[in-house]
Amino acid sequence: MPKTILITRPREDAERLAADFESQGFDTLIEPMLTIDFVEDPSFSTVGAQAILLTSANGARALGNSSAPRDMPVLAVGEKTAEAARNEGFTHVETAGGNVEALADLAALTLDPVKGPVIHVSGRDVAGDLAGALSARAFTYRRHVLYKARAAEAFSEGLCDALSAGDIAAVVFYSARTAATFVMLAKQAGLAGSAASMTAFCISEAVAEAARELDWARIEVSGGVPILH
Repeated sequence: MPKTILITRPREDAERLAADFESQGFDTLIEPMLTIDFVEDPSFSTVGAQAILLTSANGARALGNSSAPRDMPVLAVGEKTAEAARNEGFTHVETAGGNVEALADLAALTLDPVKGPVIHVSGRDVAGDLAGALSARAFTYRRHVLYKARAAEAFSEGLCDALSAGDIAAVVFYSARTAATFVMLAKQAGLAGSAASMTAFCISEAVAEAARELDWARIEVSGGVPILH
């Protein structure tokens, strides 16, 4: 029976997740469906702003690639994002409850709308309506795109071989775009049928909806690292 878990996250996150699965006794195969590229925004400046808000670990890493002061207050959507910000040298990091509404609540609790705008560092695509949630709380919101996620264009030879041989037990998806990219490339490679013997673990229902373009043996929606038996 196959015990290999396919991890489709960008490589840095995938390596951490692989360690979690390997601690459960599974083999892992890392095949990023998205590659993260940092980009410059000439208008990016923290002058006059009171805090930076982060909704992803990739946003934290992109912020670390900037000249933002490391002692500036940072509000992170969840602990993984906060950890990434601390790893980039930011020293005043607070953590919200895991979604944009909780992040807006944290901003309302710890910041003052009259003391300057808040900056949201993100990629091109964002989930949720942080701008609306903050505007409803009277904050001035500025968003700066400091990274982009570039989709893979084809499966590697190694992944094609593993799928053809039925060596993959499950695939892990952490974003709808990742799932959609996998679906597209599986069809492109003539390997869409391989899903029939695999479980798709999805971080949310929106991600599962994108994965349902293939006929999986099973789809599970899990808010964290899935435990396989």
